[in-house]
Amino acid sequence: MIEDPPLLTINTGFTRPTAAQLEAFTNVSTGVVVDCLGGRGAIPIKPVNPQQTTFTGVALTCDCGPADNLAVFAALKIAQPGDVITVATGAYSTTAVIGDMVLGMAKNGGASALITDGYVRDTAGICEVGLPCFAAGVTPNSPARNGPGSAGIPVVFDDVVINSGDIIVGDRDGVVVVPGERVEEVIALIPQVLEAEAALESKVKAGLKLPDFVTDLLESDKVKMID
Repeated sequence: MIEDPPLLTINTGFTRPTAAQLEAFTNVSTGVVVDCLGGRGAIPIKPVNPQQTTFTGVALTCDCGPADNLAVFAALKIAQPGDVITVATGAYSTTAVIGDMVLGMAKNGGASALITDGYVRDTAGICEVGLPCFAAGVTPNSPARNGPGSAGIPVVFDDVVINSGDIIVGDRDGVVVVPGERVEEVIALIPQVLEAEAALESKVKAGLKLPDFVTDLLESDKVKMID
């Protein structure tokens, strides 16, 4: 006979980044982080309040499944200051997974943000809480608290796998996930990307119309011009 699953499965044994690693991402834009990751790493969610978007923190995942949010409370129980409560719903859109009260609890626990691939509700209250909150959308429909669910277990947002302990960066452009095993690689690349951006920005402000690589391509035999 197949046994019923536990209502909650909670993993606290994941590796967290160091304070120095987190500090390296402070004030670094999501665009720069994505470029360091090779052009990918963003997840398709938007800020509930465009005035509350900037954060850097440690992913603390929870998997609620559709129309349920019991796992969120498991995540709140084990959260540490600076964590990003990362709520997976399987992109479920019929009910919200959290509202302003739960977001307020996350803030009280020291979370740096809450993100979800699902929907949220109570947007006026969410704005008052003042904690960055990113979601796929908004609906007033409410969830149940029946489980099963998990916290600290890997989740998937769209095509991005998120592990507890990953670094998550958010700003007006969106949210980017830096896998734990790539943190040092990305940190090493940040100065190079910033330097390249600054150099190009200087040229654009000086009147640049096309980058050199495009000019070279257009003048090569790889392009056929038709009069």
